[in-house]
Amino acid sequence: MERKISDEISKIEEQFIERIADNMRTYGVSTTVGRVLGIIYTKRRPMTLEELSEDTGMSKTRMSQVVREMVSLNVADKVYEKGVRKDLYNVEQDYYQTFISIFSANWQAVVTKNKAVGKKLRSEIHQFLKDEQHRLTTEETEKLHSLLRESNNWLDYYEWIDRVIDFFESGDVFTHIPKPTDRGS
Repeated sequence: MERKISDEISKIEEQFIERIADNMRTYGVSTTVGRVLGIIYTKRRPMTLEELSEDTGMSKTRMSQVVREMVSLNVADKVYEKGVRKDLYNVEQDYYQTFISIFSANWQAVVTKNKAVGKKLRSEIHQFLKDEQHRLTTEETEKLHSLLRESNNWLDYYEWIDRVIDFFESGDVFTHIPKPTDRGS
C-alpha cells in the first residue's frame, strides 16, 4: 500500500514538472530547461549535475549546458553547502520572479539587437539623404523620410519595451497587479 502512495505522489510531481516544462516553451525557453527547473523545484533542494543527469536521463555534459543556460536566464544559481564538494544548483522558488527573470532576459536580448539595427538604419538614411540630396527625386526623398520616421518609431517602441522590462524588474508591477495572498494548503 505504501509503495502505491509514493507512486501516486511521483505522478503528481511529474505533472508539475511537465507543466513547468510546457510553460517554459511558452516563454520561449527550451522544455529541457523547464524540465530541469521543475525537477529542482519539486525536490526543493539544491542538486548536483550528476543527480540532474540521473533524473533526466541526459549526459552530464548536456546537463552542464542546460544549467549554464538557466544561470544566464537568472532562474538558477550555483550554491554552496558545507561538506559538499560537488557544484550544487538551486532554482528560484518564486514563480513570479522566475517569470520576470525569463521575460527580462528574453526581451532584453531582443531590445538590444533591435535598437542597434534601428540606430544603424537611421544613420544610413541620414547619410544617404546628406550624400545624395541633389540626385534624389521627390518620390525617393519622401520614401527616405518615411523610412526615417519608421526607424524613429522603431526606436521609440524598443525604448518602451525597455521601460516595461524595468517595470517588471523593479517590482513595480506588483503595485499595479498584486500577487494573490498565499492560500497555504
